[in-house]
Amino acid sequence: MARYHQETLLILTKTYPSPSRKHREISCVAALNQNGEMRRLFPLPFRLLDGEQQFQRWEWIKGHITKAQDDHRPESYKVDIDSIERIQKLGTSQGWAERMGWIAPLFLPDFASLETRRQTTGQTLGFIRPADFTLEIKPSGSPDWTPEEQTKLIQDGLFDSTEIKSRFPLRKVPFDFYYLYTCQTQASHSRHKHKLTDWEVSALYWNCQRDYGESWEKYFRLRLEADFSRKKEIAFLMGTMHRFPDLWLIVGLIYPPKSAARQQAFLLPPNG
Repeated sequence: MARYHQETLLILTKTYPSPSRKHREISCVAALNQNGEMRRLFPLPFRLLDGEQQFQRWEWIKGHITKAQDDHRPESYKVDIDSIERIQKLGTSQGWAERMGWIAPLFLPDFASLETRRQTTGQTLGFIRPADFTLEIKPSGSPDWTPEEQTKLIQDGLFDSTEIKSRFPLRKVPFDFYYLYTCQTQASHSRHKHKLTDWEVSALYWNCQRDYGESWEKYFRLRLEADFSRKKEIAFLMGTMHRFPDLWLIVGLIYPPKSAARQQAFLLPPNG
């Protein structure tokens, strides 16, 4: 029998949901405990949580967790949904100083360092900062859910509240989004391409598609390329896939304003 223990966790990001045979739909949530250790809460049916349990990014929560038995990535844990208790949001009244104080120690110089650490220690979550980046958009191989996926999504939730039953069915994003980026240190200058799975990116797509119709891409790019380049100091929270633990994804975007971020330690030269 799995043994649970309580931890206090800072929520960092969550991925866009995918259909699940056991849970209808699931997300992957990345968090940090009070000892500075990374946690991956998976699988977590976030959209099927009651409203008072739906925590936000940069929010402290408490919950009972146990090491995942079928997921050998060291950061992967399962959470007892009923034990989730929201505490408070970690705000920006000090210009991101509090947030960066927690995650700055976890930054690595470049993607090569991230992959080397994975091969050495097995760790599959970490932060890197690109020197530059461009956005690539590709049509999805399948623009809608397959019949099998649709069957998973319409499973009957016997204990769903009225609130949950009233939510819109999960929509599939008909495009895949990638960042092509450079990591630059004194030792190397490397180019990489990784897929974006951050829920916020998919939500941005749906908002742009709703507000601008066929012109959605112009405004989508404006946010994720131009605005981020001019106004933000972007960093990537990287993670791997359960079935392919050596395949990296950008699971979260960190983007403090330049004016605030330049005061923080993580913006020192990567090897400085």
